[in-house]
Amino acid sequence: MSTDTDTDTDTDTDAGAAARTDAGTDTGADAEAKTAAVVAVSSNGVYSFTKPNQESITLLAGLGVEGDVHAGVTVKHRSRVAKDPTVPNLRQVHLIHTELFEEVADAGFEVRPGDLGENVTTRGIDLLGLPVGTRLHLGPEAVVEVTGLRNPCAQIDGFRHGLLKQVLGRGEDGQVVRKAGIMSIVLTGGEIRPGDTIRVELPAGPHRRLERV
Repeated sequence: MSTDTDTDTDTDTDAGAAARTDAGTDTGADAEAKTAAVVAVSSNGVYSFTKPNQESITLLAGLGVEGDVHAGVTVKHRSRVAKDPTVPNLRQVHLIHTELFEEVADAGFEVRPGDLGENVTTRGIDLLGLPVGTRLHLGPEAVVEVTGLRNPCAQIDGFRHGLLKQVLGRGEDGQVVRKAGIMSIVLTGGEIRPGDTIRVELPAGPHRRLERV
């Protein structure tokens, strides 16, 4: 199965409000980043819903994960290529927080790192609460810039029936809530391994909440 079909909606999530503060102000993201770490890294050279775990991955500036099917300057997800193959690739590196797996486990779903197609699985950082333009320092060298939210698609139900509604829904205010991680572009290349620390660098304010990309 491919991760390339998106179910578009017209309403954007308000996830990200927690991190919308002026630059230089301590936030939950700053505090969490002190213990934030990479749990797993994954990549796949062919289109597939899941990505197998790797001992390490190498990020390439302006491209994505070396050898990964979604690496490139322009869009590589096939649904996006079909619409316009010249659009810049804002989905070079996909990150998901492992806390999501623990959340859906309570609802009876077993999900492991790489199962939902992410490249980097994290712990100890509120990914969904980060503003657009946040820089994540992954390990000693690599830096990615957060571009937006992954848009959960129906293929998630193909992987685990009923899982989609666990990662896509609406809040009490009626806003769409997308929980299936965030997308980013690579600013500085470097190798990433499980156990590497993550440091959060917030952009100058005012901050913009994450929307689907």
